[in-house]
Amino acid sequence: MQQIIRWVIASMVLGAGTAAAVDFDSNVPMLDRGAATYYVAGEILGVGAVDLMVDTGSGYMTINEETLKTLLQSGGASYVKDLSGVLADGSSMKVPVYRISQLRIGESCLLRDVEAAVFPGKTRQILGLSALRQAAPFIFSMNPPKLVLSNCTERVAQADDKTS
Repeated sequence: MQQIIRWVIASMVLGAGTAAAVDFDSNVPMLDRGAATYYVAGEILGVGAVDLMVDTGSGYMTINEETLKTLLQSGGASYVKDLSGVLADGSSMKVPVYRISQLRIGESCLLRDVEAAVFPGKTRQILGLSALRQAAPFIFSMNPPKLVLSNCTERVAQADDKTS
């Protein structure tokens, strides 16, 4: 028996409208890297292709300092605020939060103005709830590993058509 675990973020939690099955129009394959970690391909405008670890327990998308430096040089990020929080190991940390102008998840989901916390060094980049909330409701499936998203700002194909 195949076991499928799905987490649908309900409208009460994220303030999104109720979605019919037809609203889930962006299927994004996830790569299972073991140890219960899943990654999706993405692209940050001004940076290029990125691998994002999917973490529904993270309140914010996270990027590292290298990515922020590149984003600031291209004009693709603006400072929002400082954020203080407690990490999984119990330690506390204060990090800056920046608004990323454009994030693509997979091939078809384009999000704009996503808030991302900036972690020091070359830490892995995380697709957290500040981004997933915009594409909610969503389904996180482990078998097969994929994210099914709705409410993307625009379909990537439509965005490409506007620039031609």
